[in-house]
Amino acid sequence: MTITPTATDLAFRFPIEMRNMQAQIDRQCVIKANAQFWEQMLAMTLAPVPHEAPFLASAGHLLGTVLLSGVWNGSIEVRMGQGLARLATAAMLMQPVESVTDADVLDATREIANMIAGSIKSSLPRPCAMSLPESAAQVTEFQAQTHSEDALAVVFHHTMGDLMVQIWEMACPQ
Repeated sequence: MTITPTATDLAFRFPIEMRNMQAQIDRQCVIKANAQFWEQMLAMTLAPVPHEAPFLASAGHLLGTVLLSGVWNGSIEVRMGQGLARLATAAMLMQPVESVTDADVLDATREIANMIAGSIKSSLPRPCAMSLPESAAQVTEFQAQTHSEDALAVVFHHTMGDLMVQIWEMACPQ
């Protein structure tokens, strides 16, 4: 029987099981996947920021997570500020920003994570299955260095807020 870990399980397991990324994914792959969603689906441009810049999201930012399993195991996280999340939600629903509800923002965050993860998945070894995306508003602030041997993170800037796409690779049990 195969047990697929949840995002919470992975959060506790990463410090033990992290290692250098083995997947053939680089910064350009993430930039391309991000552009495919934002530019083609929403006609919005998010500019990648230098990879040395840290990422800081205030309390209330949105987190979307998709787990991947198969030959490659890990997760893809999308974190973005409220302003950008609300603007993207309004664009997706073709509604004014003022009419967007918190539930709409969570749904849109799941879809954004799903679309970006799906694009990145195409660069991973097969077979590779994706979980249903999860999303939540985070009650605490989040800060990350974007240069790490354990994960690949790319930060993007928009006038309404920043976005970080982070790929975590989980070691396969032997």
